[in-house]
Amino acid sequence: MRILLDESLPRPLSQLLIGHDVSIVATEGWASLGNGALLRQAATTFDVVLTADQNIEFQQNLATLPLAVVVLVAESNRLEALEPLVPEVLDALKHLKARSFLRVGA
Repeated sequence: MRILLDESLPRPLSQLLIGHDVSIVATEGWASLGNGALLRQAATTFDVVLTADQNIEFQQNLATLPLAVVVLVAESNRLEALEPLVPEVLDALKHLKARSFLRVGA
């Protein structure tokens, strides 16, 4: 699965998503894009956007985009806080469908 890691998440998280093709917003050259433009751009190349932005589901009409959005919810955006969520994320990716939204974590 092609996953875009939002800039709200630490880059080393990409190395923990074993078995998936992961890129980072900055690597794609999209760091200056707002959420709506970022999601539209990501929809042309990626299957999933992984973010820590808990408001994204209320700010965007996610059902109009052919990708899934996964929000990681932890006590912080530090790798140490997010790492325990990785097994659940990897399991969810097996069944995740386009136009879906999922929260993982607390």
